[in-house]
Amino acid sequence: MLLTCPCINQCSAVPQYARVWLPDAVEAWKPAELTKDYTPGDRALCLQLEDGTNLEHKIDPQTNSLPPLRNPDILVGENDLTALSYLHEPAVLHNLKVRFVESKIIYTYCGIVLVAINPYESIPIYDHDIINAYSGQNMGDMDPHIFAVAEEAYKQMARDQRNQSIIVSGESGAGKTVSAKYAMRYFATVSGSSSEANVEERVLASSPIMEAIGNAKTTRNDNSSRFGKYIEIGFDKNYHIIGANMRTYLLEKSRVVFQATEERNYHIFYQLCASSHLPEFKPLQLGNADDFHCTNQGGSPVIEGVDDAKEMCSTRKAFSLLGINETYQMDLFQILAALLHLGNVEVEERSADSSTILPDNSHLTVFCELMGVAYQDMSHWLCHRKLKTATETYVKPLSKVHAVNARDALAKHIYAKLFSWIVDHINEALRSAVKQHSFIGVLDIYGFETFHINSFEQFCINYANEKLQQQFNMHVFKLEQEEYMKEEIPWTLIDFYDNHPCINLIEAKMGVLDLLDEECKMPKGSDDTWAQKLYNTFLKKSDLFDKPRMSNKAFIILHFADKVEYQCEGFLEKNKDTVNEEQIIVLKLSKFDLLLELFSDEEKPAGSLTSRSKMTRPVQAQRDHKKTVGTQFRNSLHLLMETLNGTTPHYVRCIKPNDLKSPFMMDPMRAVQQLRACGVLETIRISAAGFPSRWTYQEFFNRYRVLMKLKDILSDRKQTCRNVLEKWVQDQDKYQFGKSKIFFRAGQVAYLEKLRSDKLKKACVRIQKTIRCWLTRKRYLRMRQAAITIQKNTRGYQARCLVAFLRRTRAAVIIQKNQRMLVARRRYQQQRSASITMQRLLRAYQARQTYRKLLYEHKVLTIQKWVRGWLARRRCRRSLRAVVYLQSCVRRMAARRELRKLRVEARSVEHFKKLNVGMENKIMQLQRKVDEQHKENRELSERLRTVERSRAAESERLGGEVERLRVAEEESRVKADGVPSLLEQLSFLRQELETTREEKEAIQEEARTYRVDTEKVVSELNENNRSLITEKEDMNQLIQEQRQQISKAQTKVGMQLESDIREERDHYQSLLSEYTRLKERHADLKEEMTISVITDKPGRRRTDSNYSSNESEGTPSSESAEGRHSLDAVDMSVLLKLQRRVTELEQDKQTLQRHLDKREEAQQDQVKNAEKQRTAGRAELDLEALKRQELESENKRLKTNLAELRQSLTSTSSPGPGSAPYNVLLEQLNSSNEELEVRKEEVLLLRSHMVRQEVLKHNKVGGTESLILTSVILSTPDYHKLNEDGELWLAYDGLKETNSLLVSQLQVQDRRHEEEVDELREEVLRVREENRQQQQFLSQSLLLPQEARIEASLHHEITRLTSDNLVGTSQGCYSTSILQDLMEQQEKQDKMIRKLKKQLKVYVKRVEEYEAGGQMERVAPGPEPRSPVGITRKERDFQGMLEYRRGDESKLLKSLVLKPRGVAVNFLPGLPAYILFMCLRHADYSNDDQRVSVLLNSTINSIKGVIKVKRGDDFETVSFWLANTCRFLHCLKQYSGEEAFVKNNTPRQNEHCLCNFDLSEYRQVFSDLAIQNYQQLVRCMEEALQPMIVPGMLEHENFQGVLGSKPTGLRKRTSSCPGEAVYTVDSILQQLSLFHATLIQHDVDPELIKQGVIQQFYIICSVTLNNLLLRKDMCSWSKGLQIRYNVWQLEEWLEEKGLPDCGAKEMLEPLIQAAQLLQVKKKTEEDAQALCTMCSALTTLQIVKVLTLYTPVIEFEERVSISFIRTIQALLKGRVESPLLLMDAKKIFSVTFPFTHSPLALETIQIPSSLNLGFLTRV
Repeated sequence: MLLTCPCINQCSAVPQYARVWLPDAVEAWKPAELTKDYTPGDRALCLQLEDGTNLEHKIDPQTNSLPPLRNPDILVGENDLTALSYLHEPAVLHNLKVRFVESKIIYTYCGIVLVAINPYESIPIYDHDIINAYSGQNMGDMDPHIFAVAEEAYKQMARDQRNQSIIVSGESGAGKTVSAKYAMRYFATVSGSSSEANVEERVLASSPIMEAIGNAKTTRNDNSSRFGKYIEIGFDKNYHIIGANMRTYLLEKSRVVFQATEERNYHIFYQLCASSHLPEFKPLQLGNADDFHCTNQGGSPVIEGVDDAKEMCSTRKAFSLLGINETYQMDLFQILAALLHLGNVEVEERSADSSTILPDNSHLTVFCELMGVAYQDMSHWLCHRKLKTATETYVKPLSKVHAVNARDALAKHIYAKLFSWIVDHINEALRSAVKQHSFIGVLDIYGFETFHINSFEQFCINYANEKLQQQFNMHVFKLEQEEYMKEEIPWTLIDFYDNHPCINLIEAKMGVLDLLDEECKMPKGSDDTWAQKLYNTFLKKSDLFDKPRMSNKAFIILHFADKVEYQCEGFLEKNKDTVNEEQIIVLKLSKFDLLLELFSDEEKPAGSLTSRSKMTRPVQAQRDHKKTVGTQFRNSLHLLMETLNGTTPHYVRCIKPNDLKSPFMMDPMRAVQQLRACGVLETIRISAAGFPSRWTYQEFFNRYRVLMKLKDILSDRKQTCRNVLEKWVQDQDKYQFGKSKIFFRAGQVAYLEKLRSDKLKKACVRIQKTIRCWLTRKRYLRMRQAAITIQKNTRGYQARCLVAFLRRTRAAVIIQKNQRMLVARRRYQQQRSASITMQRLLRAYQARQTYRKLLYEHKVLTIQKWVRGWLARRRCRRSLRAVVYLQSCVRRMAARRELRKLRVEARSVEHFKKLNVGMENKIMQLQRKVDEQHKENRELSERLRTVERSRAAESERLGGEVERLRVAEEESRVKADGVPSLLEQLSFLRQELETTREEKEAIQEEARTYRVDTEKVVSELNENNRSLITEKEDMNQLIQEQRQQISKAQTKVGMQLESDIREERDHYQSLLSEYTRLKERHADLKEEMTISVITDKPGRRRTDSNYSSNESEGTPSSESAEGRHSLDAVDMSVLLKLQRRVTELEQDKQTLQRHLDKREEAQQDQVKNAEKQRTAGRAELDLEALKRQELESENKRLKTNLAELRQSLTSTSSPGPGSAPYNVLLEQLNSSNEELEVRKEEVLLLRSHMVRQEVLKHNKVGGTESLILTSVILSTPDYHKLNEDGELWLAYDGLKETNSLLVSQLQVQDRRHEEEVDELREEVLRVREENRQQQQFLSQSLLLPQEARIEASLHHEITRLTSDNLVGTSQGCYSTSILQDLMEQQEKQDKMIRKLKKQLKVYVKRVEEYEAGGQMERVAPGPEPRSPVGITRKERDFQGMLEYRRGDESKLLKSLVLKPRGVAVNFLPGLPAYILFMCLRHADYSNDDQRVSVLLNSTINSIKGVIKVKRGDDFETVSFWLANTCRFLHCLKQYSGEEAFVKNNTPRQNEHCLCNFDLSEYRQVFSDLAIQNYQQLVRCMEEALQPMIVPGMLEHENFQGVLGSKPTGLRKRTSSCPGEAVYTVDSILQQLSLFHATLIQHDVDPELIKQGVIQQFYIICSVTLNNLLLRKDMCSWSKGLQIRYNVWQLEEWLEEKGLPDCGAKEMLEPLIQAAQLLQVKKKTEEDAQALCTMCSALTTLQIVKVLTLYTPVIEFEERVSISFIRTIQALLKGRVESPLLLMDAKKIFSVTFPFTHSPLALETIQIPSSLNLGFLTRV
């Protein structure tokens, strides 16, 4: 079929370089280009192919038809074939090839037809997110897809109230079944079920069953459907799926017993054989598929990539889901296994006309056992048949061939019955009790088939396609004419191919089918006689019928697609479909229930014949009653056409690209053949005959704005377009103006595109000229400036050289002057230094002599002073001890006497006992404590005595020393007489000194030489030291690097833990949202159950804006009482299922919470273990520190005992501060303190010794502090080769370990020292306070008399001991319960005190008011009249609580929660939350747990009711209650009393904390409620933004005429439709500003506002990017520029609102990178590497998809080459990323609610009267 462009004919001239298509025998069409102009009259075209070959194309002189022209490159690869300027076969084929092979796009529109090409590999375009993306979209808004067709059908069903049908056709292997399956999946996902549970799942479950029993592997397809089916999916009034019904057509029964090479039987047989090892299949006695004749004929029992055992599991699950229980399933498998064994039954030939089956045939035995029939009967009737005449009945044996045919016919008949039974039960399972309102039918039927040998099956298939093609042509013609009439343009009738004559040839009276049925009724009818009847009837009477030249047993029919030759052999047998009746009777005698059920329908005709038994020919009547296969197929086809004509059809044409099943490879000849057969080219021809190109006026203006001048642009777009077309297109017949569109003939769009391209080229040339001039001038100016700069720099250099010479001359003079001065000054300094040295030595000698003399005298005086002092002190101590001893004895006697008197008096006083009931035991304990203290005092006194004895011994020793010195002095006097002899010895010694001096000089000379050698060694050691220092620095650097790596690893682990916690939070919040959704569903179902039968409340109707809602909200609908009962029953099942689901979700929530707690505990354990490891090395030091602390505490105790001893002595003898005993005691105390300081110094020495021991210990063993250092050293390179023996390295290593250990220990010691200093300071303060009290008590007691002083001292001591006793018992003896009771009593007392203080303040105020009033009365003059003065009452001091009566909760919540939110707009933000919390405080203050729980639960339920039921779609309401919920949650935390939340509270706010109840669990509940409110807020934002995002971010063009869109064809975009709202990016910004202002107005937490903005920007990015990935027309350079401009506006909005760093910009990163990807250069490998680095936020699938969809809008752009895309894929191969193509637009980020402190005082809150809360009382 050669379709040329209507505007190019033999009278037209074709210019040079015009591009045309040439027919080719291999590739169908080849592209070529004219090398010479063509003028009318030329007989040939001079052409050049793309490979450079030149040729001449001869023009047919009879037709003068020229080759079809090629479309411009920018129109190639369009979504809709009708958008092409030239519509013909090569253009269609090339466009499909470019999209399929280069762009990897399998779907293309051709007007109303969706062309689907089988890719032969799995592609990710059918996921759930893709369904969501197409849901609710118009068909032209997105790229072609089966989901777009399904959405269009679903939308038209709801809008037009008309049934729909989707007709999927194509030849075997084209992908019909998969397309139909995805269409049904789309309906099941989008619509969902309303009343019955899992209807959509059951509809989808029918697919694997039908594929198992009706699909098989063929040479063309691994999963070919060998039957046709029409599935009606039923919907209710709310357009939810309620059921389905399936009709099947023409099952290929012959495949049961015969398969060609490389083909298989039906899948179910191979699934059975693959599952034969299972225990339940053992009785079937199955084995490998190669063991059975019915499954091994094709020689290909395995399909690559398919596991039959797993498929069997899927099939069984589908059976179970459809209600077919295990018993029925096993019965089905039993019959199928019996068929396999029947195929293995061997028939032996007994003679030429008879056959037999051996008696012990194992397969027939198994068949009979499985079918429950007698072996003898079945073996007999397999080889015999019964013949009946009018009078007799004969049993005739069958030949082997006929017996095998009879066996196969029985197998086919049983399988057909089983197939029908399964289909009936599937329909029964999918049938709904609710009345069906509408339906969508999906027809999956075989396409036009032509093989080398065509039989009865191909004849029926092609007959069905003829009927479908007729219906398709009529529908296309009707739509085309309706479009012209709607736009009111003149039109003429379009001639199209009508295949009605071909249909009449087949189905008319005395047609092919009638002749076939007539021949089947003849007793001796055969295929040859039927062929002769066909020849005689149609051969010369019909142009569509023909006879082959070389055959008398075949005929040819000219179908709409092609001529087909049919072989007559087998037509009659297949049409009659006969089976031996005796075999059926044997099967009916079986005891197998399912087998009897299969053949029960055959008894009905027999039963009907009994009533007519009196007729003369019952056998003939029965035979006439049975319809032939052809008649049945014709009737079912007529019924199908009636159904399709009553619906709105949608067409899907599936194309098989090649016969090799190679992915994304197209065979042009096979594709053209199928395009002709499926009617796509007929659609093109009809479109090309009229006005195929259609533009709205606005689209035309936007695209061709460059062709207009400014004066041509008018306010009326229609008139502007008319003027432009009249200017550029002279022929008025080439276009027509409709009401809303401009219609163009074929080729006119290409002409306009050429004009537009030429205009842009001229503009580009002009721009290039200007830019080149500017660049040249800029280069000249730069060169001129460079020359001037060079000259300037050269002259400057010369001047600098001269200056440098002058400076050097002056510097030489200055240097000479200074050098001479330096020499003279050095000489003077040397002379002066020598003089000073001599003077210094002389003066030093004189000073030493004087000093020795003074020192001798000083020592003598000192010895005398100390000896005399010691003697005086010894006498004083002896007298003092005697006096003290006498005083203590006298006082002890007086005290004992007084104590006895007090004891007698205490025993005689009875009233003292009454007043101190219960105190006897305590007094006894105190008495024992006093005795213990006295014992300690005695011990201390003994210690003091020992100290005194040691001091006495020391004094005696010193006396002995003094005596020894006196004796030595006397000896020195004696020795003074021997001085002359000593002088002689001195002279001798001087001589020896001279000799020694000479020896010394010699030794000094040797020392000098030794020093020189030592210096050399030292220098060498210094060099070695420096090298060691460098090595040390290197090692330190390595250690630092290792520490950095460790810190990085720890940071990474921390980040991983944070990400895990974040994921857990996301999972928890997603589970919470799922739980909320199920809870809402549960509430809706409960409401449906309570709805009255009489009241009719219609559900939500699906309008244009919500056709594809993914959430199925239950709506009540009641038709009748029976329907209501069935609905209730189903709702109860759904209710129970939802309850189980809610329970599971709660368990999952608890499990996740426990998991999170375990992770946190594990993290804490890790931190604790690390801390233990760090502190393990210091255990011994801590032990020694504890010992030291004990010693210090012992010293402190001794100090306190000394103080108490001083107090007791003072109280006894009452000496004055200046008396001698008092001074003696003070001296003893001072000496004891000095001894204590000495002890402390000893402790410090001991401590330093312990540190040294610990260092040595760690050097030997190694502590835990050196573990990290050791690991670092082990990980570093081996540096032990610094010297041979390694001693240097060991020394360095030990030094490092020692240094690190000492540093760590010093740090620990410093910390401990600081702590000890703080403790000691506190102890000093405490001791000072006690000392002050003791001194005060002493000063007071000294003024009292003796008896009163003793009584006061006893009372004071008892009080002190009692307090110590109470402290000790509270720390160690009292139990926890006693402490709690005491704390509670203390709290109650504190509350009572606060209450009394407040009452006292009130009384004081009243008294002051009273006194003020009295004073005013006294002051005011009496007789003078005065005007009345108003007295204002002062404000009460409230406690921030609101009192309400029990039962007022409903009134409170009705006024606060259920009232419209607008009442509280101008009030305090969060006022409802504050009021509720103040009421809660009063309930807590009243200690009423029931009131607390009722108030909190009622509040939660009321807020949920407002958000979810009444105003859940109002953003303002949701944001208002989100703010109040968060504020209430913050109040619960702020006034909980927990330290983390009250640290910022004022003292007044701390008084308002909850005191009786712990509401931490309710805090979690309110947190969950806030999460639900936030998620509802996100849904509201999404609903408001969703319709704006795509038009504003993608479709709206800010630069009109420059970024104009390309032609779109028949499927127009939504934005091109008049009357609809036009959204821009400003609309999005306005909506975002409205959201932000509302949140600010309601005082939502700033962090929560940031999270909301992040969620908004994520929604914008995900929706925009998803649409970009699914729309080829949006992937261009200009669109990338538009997106980047829109993103910039969004970023400016963030800057304006002060949110630049909130994290929202990062959400736009994928969209920004996608826009950059559209604009960057995409040619070389460097470009690919830069692109991969740039697109870090995009996945590999997304990058490849954008590059694949990239489409030039103007001729200057180039497509992305396949090699570049493959380079990108290779570079990104190692990425770890999500396998999904689209972003999850429904994702809601996890939200956190950081605590926000409120400075507002509760007692200052005023309740507005407009809230009608007068029943609340402020407390």
